[in-house]
Amino acid sequence: QVQLVESGGGLVQPGGSLRLSCAASGNFFSINAMAWYRQAPGKERELVATILSSGRINYADSVKGRFTISRDNAKNTVPVQMNSLKPEDTAVYYCYADSRRSRIDPLVRSWGQGTQVTVSS
Repeated sequence: QVQLVESGGGLVQPGGSLRLSCAASGNFFSINAMAWYRQAPGKERELVATILSSGRINYADSVKGRFTISRDNAKNTVPVQMNSLKPEDTAVYYCYADSRRSRIDPLVRSWGQGTQVTVSS
């Protein structure tokens, strides 16, 4: 199973920027999708952005034009650059990956522990 470790959260003023990163490690054959989700207090976890091993990317409408996700398949990392941050971006951000142990095994979902992002003046 894949272990995911996030880094880069913190406190930033509105309009500021943060860069989160997530590193995957463990025993796996391949990683398919990697993604960032977030969960604000009292709300359900929501998708922020996904990136497939092919490089195909999808963003939530709320972050389009402000967030940029990328991926290093050799290092199994998935950073997300977050610009023009708003108070409503405040949440715990979680890294996600689905992976296979072998070519024929089913996909297994993995989550990181989460990192807090607070946007406030």
